[in-house]
Amino acid sequence: MVEIPDSLRSLFTARVEERGGRYVIEVPASEIENEAASPGQTYRVALLPTAGPETESTGSSSDGSGRNSGPPDPPVDEGEVRDVTIESVGDQGDGIAKVERGYVVIVPDAQPGDQPTVEIEQVKENVAFARVLDGPRR
Repeated sequence: MVEIPDSLRSLFTARVEERGGRYVIEVPASEIENEAASPGQTYRVALLPTAGPETESTGSSSDGSGRNSGPPDPPVDEGEVRDVTIESVGDQGDGIAKVERGYVVIVPDAQPGDQPTVEIEQVKENVAFARVLDGPRR
């Protein structure tokens, strides 16, 4: 099993492509929008192989069709209650927590280091919005 450090900022699936004698991995726009990466910055990238040869040629899906159904489902559900750790503050002043796979949870009125209990109110493909149920703990 691969050890994943706490400093992991993002995890996504991409294909390595050759372009004009160079090899390129495209970063999804959502990773920029959710502040996991910034244009012009340098990042350490880890490459993990796909689960098996069938994944490369046919993709994978939860419906068994063999078609690639896109990114994995968000790791949180609306109404879910969980404890999070606020890692940073976004441009709008809201707290930002990251959960499984680097998925971003936005928490209003939270500061870095806070560890509130939150309820997930809205879930989108790459970000969720939550409200604090229990005050911030430090």
